[in-house]
Amino acid sequence: MPGLKEVRIRIASVKSTQQITNAMKMVAASKLRRAQNAILKLRPYAAKLREILQNLSSTIDDSRENAFSQERPLEKILLVVLTSNRGLCGAFNTNVIKTTLTLLQGTYLNQYQANQVSLITIGKKGTDFFRKRKYPVMGSHDDFFDELTFEHVSELAEKLMKSFAGKEFDKIELIYHQFKNAAVQRLVTEQFLPIVSIKPDKGQVVSKAESDYIFEPDKETIIRELIPKTLRIQLFKAVLDSFASEQGARMTAMHQATDNATNLIRELNISYNKARQNAITKELLEIVSGAEALKG
Repeated sequence: MPGLKEVRIRIASVKSTQQITNAMKMVAASKLRRAQNAILKLRPYAAKLREILQNLSSTIDDSRENAFSQERPLEKILLVVLTSNRGLCGAFNTNVIKTTLTLLQGTYLNQYQANQVSLITIGKKGTDFFRKRKYPVMGSHDDFFDELTFEHVSELAEKLMKSFAGKEFDKIELIYHQFKNAAVQRLVTEQFLPIVSIKPDKGQVVSKAESDYIFEPDKETIIRELIPKTLRIQLFKAVLDSFASEQGARMTAMHQATDNATNLIRELNISYNKARQNAITKELLEIVSGAEALKG
């Protein structure tokens, strides 16, 4: 059994760690509240905009007006990987990295072996991991989370659209966490480009409300304006989702760490009391033994 001094030092150390994890939990909860409000406000708008775009894209001649819906043979792939800038958020970053590696070594293995897969990372954890291991990272945007604004994300969205339209890539996918609540974040792989059109199955009747729109000034002009706007919104939504998920994961991880520290302190206090009791008992035995020796 460790001595009293060792147990006291351990208790002080765990209490210090507990204060840090509790403070980090409170900071993450504060950031989560703002991030959650932002994503919940944007999500219905983004979802409806994407629904309209998918409906319209299915009615446009791909080769003529809607280059962003063109499906080409999958030769060149771009993966946009969203992680965090900081750790201490449980398995948040690990899950994103594992999913990316699964795509590289499974779904897109042929393209990867032919050096036709590229990565763009958002978040230092993903950037550091893939660059240290010599994966094909063509760019990183770790500064997004320092000042998370629509303007910064829009610049990347423009680059992605130009790359796809210029046939630099045949498919662009986003890998990120979709925010559900503070305790649940769903990891998704979402196709960014080409746009997935809504096409009815054979025999399926599409309602007039779903397929008919009154266009002013005309369909082609609206499509040209709507597509870039929708894609910028979709990328911004993914970044907001990832940021809110990160704060939720960190708050949950720090809450668990604080609870573990509390339990450990309780166990150490029990050990300290036992050690102290043993020390007192030992001293009493020595005193009694000494007194008996003097009598003799």
